Amino acid sequence: MNEERPTHSSRAVLTASYLLMAGGLLLVMWQGLLPGLLCACIGFLGTRRIARWLDAGSGKLRLPRAGPRSRLAPSASWARILAAALVMLAPLGLLSVAFSEARDFVLNAPEQYQELLDYIARTVLELRLKLPPEIGAYLPEGAAEVQQVVAGYLRAQAGALALTGRAWLGGLLFAYVGLIVGTLAAVPMPAPGRRPLAAELERRVTFFGQAFGQIVAAQFWIAAFNTLLTAIFLLFVLPVWSPALPYTPALITLTFVAGLVPIVGNLLCNAVITVVGLSVSPITALACLGFLILIHKAEYVINAKVVGSRTQMGVWELLAVMFVAEATFGPAGLVAAPLFYAYLKKELQAAGLV
Repeated sequence: MNEERPTHSSRAVLTASYLLMAGGLLLVMWQGLLPGLLCACIGFLGTRRIARWLDAGSGKLRLPRAGPRSRLAPSASWARILAAALVMLAPLGLLSVAFSEARDFVLNAPEQYQELLDYIARTVLELRLKLPPEIGAYLPEGAAEVQQVVAGYLRAQAGALALTGRAWLGGLLFAYVGLIVGTLAAVPMPAPGRRPLAAELERRVTFFGQAFGQIVAAQFWIAAFNTLLTAIFLLFVLPVWSPALPYTPALITLTFVAGLVPIVGNLLCNAVITVVGLSVSPITALACLGFLILIHKAEYVINAKVVGSRTQMGVWELLAVMFVAEATFGPAGLVAAPLFYAYLKKELQAAGLV
């Protein structure tokens, strides 16, 4: 007598897939693995996009499909393998170029450090002359004392600096591992048949990838809008009452490139532009900081408006989610909020609940 394999309830399988997906996303936030998740999505979508370009440029004919779930043609498979290799090797190539360009900087670092010390010493001496004697007595008298103060501070903060460097290195490692996972997932693999839970998890991941693609497209327009406002401020508004900032074209380019990263990229641009403004004058730095704070606060509304229009989400919904996520997970929650909520909205729409 043949034993029948037990069937699983479709509702139980669906619930299990939801719980696994929700638990995975919460684990990503609690363990600080958001860079790895984002890089996995970038690797997956980037590999698929490059593979389509390679396949379209090859001009090879595809094999006829045998059915709705037939395998890809060999040309498309080879295109995805080549695209995956390009995506995985691209960060290593960029790092090698960066290290080769930084060699001269490392060799000239002692001379630049001495020039920086001399500049700080001259600035401190000017402050000693302008401040009252009882306050100026606490300031160093020359480059030697400035060097001692800097060395003492670095010794006191050595442990914190080491932990920070280790955290950055770990974050980069997780990001690169996520990129590799995403590129490998984009390469077609033979799948003769999927069990119900695997099929539902594939559906969850597909919805998440669609939400990520929509967020990336929306973030492109947000970065373009922020770059336009920054260019108007740096090229036309600021020179009216203050000297123009040095490296203005590079700052505008940095604003666009870093602006592709939600929120965090904007904060990075704010810090860099403010420091460059401080090299001109304190008033210029304050003007830049005030303008960039205004842009950062407007980022909430801009982000919610643009992302909401592309993902069928109301502005009030996304603003509420962003505020709650930032209060719960900090800056990482602010970055993840649009993506996670867009995915949740897709799941609710697929289930016919909204």
